[in-house]
Amino acid sequence: MKTSALVLWGGWDGHTPGQTAGTLADALERRGFAVRVENSLTPLEDERRMKGVDLVVPIWTMGSLSAPQWAGLNAAVIGGAGLAGVHGGMGDAFRGHVEYEWMVGGHFVGHPHVGEYVVKLTAGRSPITRGMRPRFRYHSEQYYMLVDPAVRVLAETRYRHQGRTCRMPVVWTKQWGRGRVFYSSLGHVAEEFRKYPDVLEMTVRGMAWAARGRHS
Repeated sequence: MKTSALVLWGGWDGHTPGQTAGTLADALERRGFAVRVENSLTPLEDERRMKGVDLVVPIWTMGSLSAPQWAGLNAAVIGGAGLAGVHGGMGDAFRGHVEYEWMVGGHFVGHPHVGEYVVKLTAGRSPITRGMRPRFRYHSEQYYMLVDPAVRVLAETRYRHQGRTCRMPVVWTKQWGRGRVFYSSLGHVAEEFRKYPDVLEMTVRGMAWAARGRHS
């Protein structure tokens, strides 16, 4: 039986959610996933059906989660489903929903720098980043995140703002119940995955890693 992925897209149009959903769904299908794409959060309300999903991919900048939708998502991930996503589609989804932000492992608070910056991998032995270039230049919004200190950081960047410099996580993983969580702040719009194929590869590896938690 194929590993199943539920891709949910919507929210703010500026992050090209429909195109991003298509790009990531196609990449997952090439990895052998059975992918279901929905322009709605309603599927989350069916807790019984959610128990059979291996991976949930939210692409939903801003917006809101109803109580039944959160219950379905939370139960699925605690039960072993993976949660994986990128940029604002997961890291700036459902603003103010504290439990969701905790599940993700962090949330967006701003991008004072938009332009080129360097991404440095910090966990070369991870199956998500193994064999990839140890650092690369990226041109996009550089997300400033508030991050759970318990996440495992796979990539970071130097953030310079208001005369100070800090190490800002870019890609991380964590556990939520029995479920695995993967997040990358890269991937502002779908075009970036075509421009930076290594980032698409890393993202799909992260999604596959998260989905395997169901069967580990």
